[in-house]
Amino acid sequence: MLLETPLWRQTPPAIFPVCLGFMSLALGWRNAANLLPWLSEDVGNIMLALSTAFFLWFLMFYLAKVAARPMVVLEDMRTPPARAGMAAAAMAMMVLAAALLPLNIRVPPVWWLGVFMQVFASVVVLYAIWKDPPGKRHFSTFQYLTFVGPVVGPIAGVQLGYVRESIWLISAALVAYVIVTIGIFWNLKRDPIPEKLRPSVMIFLAPISLFALGYGALGWDFSFHVFYYLGDAVMVILIAMMPWMMKGGFSPVWASFTFPIAAYLNVQILALAMGHGLPALIGVYAGLIIGTPLILWIAYRSIMTWVTGDLSRQSHAAVA
Repeated sequence: MLLETPLWRQTPPAIFPVCLGFMSLALGWRNAANLLPWLSEDVGNIMLALSTAFFLWFLMFYLAKVAARPMVVLEDMRTPPARAGMAAAAMAMMVLAAALLPLNIRVPPVWWLGVFMQVFASVVVLYAIWKDPPGKRHFSTFQYLTFVGPVVGPIAGVQLGYVRESIWLISAALVAYVIVTIGIFWNLKRDPIPEKLRPSVMIFLAPISLFALGYGALGWDFSFHVFYYLGDAVMVILIAMMPWMMKGGFSPVWASFTFPIAAYLNVQILALAMGHGLPALIGVYAGLIIGTPLILWIAYRSIMTWVTGDLSRQSHAAVA
């Protein structure tokens, strides 16, 4: 059955966290090949090609949607998942810059584009929050992507020679992380998390893992270890909460499972390379065995619901 509105006109920002998770998983597979002798680097490269195409496909559609009616961006910012999706697109662009480096493709403009997209997403979301009625303004884990998203910068920025810029990005992200985290726990004292938004609790793992990766890229070992061990503790808690988070069944919010798990996998790979031995090795295998089918299944389900228009309707995406 043909849809009344073309798919590109209703492209939902909610797809971009899935893009971010898929690309991060692919990066993890390629990085793992450097440490696991049985694993071919080609597997990671193929996954990176597929995930990059997946991301650019939806980015092209979303840009076409914005070109058709620029004000659609503000209309899309009505819900926290959509606001997170805008930031996830910027983070995915910075991850793409990191993915190109081992192929001897140094494209600083890709990294800078991701940085500017992150700044733009932050400004747009701040404006959307300011326009919200006071009663609707509250902190949520989705804001980690918007305001802590610059933490992705050092992963490629350091290798591109932007060390000072990377330090500024991760420092700004750390300040935002503290503010958002305090705000989230303050809100939890008053308002329980609705069942349909429970998967978003998984996002708690994402900034912790990304700080570990960022500080690892900068060579700040103490800071890396702080967030590495904190990530392990949070992961144990989240595993115990998984049945509670998944109780409501599949929805666009399940994208929240993708990028935190992929980020955690990459932290374990870095820890293994730094000599953390068996615990890190177990983390790598757990990330690959659990994360790969889960993230690929969510990506598949997201495509299927996008094709039917359900993803746009369920995520309340604006139509150009």
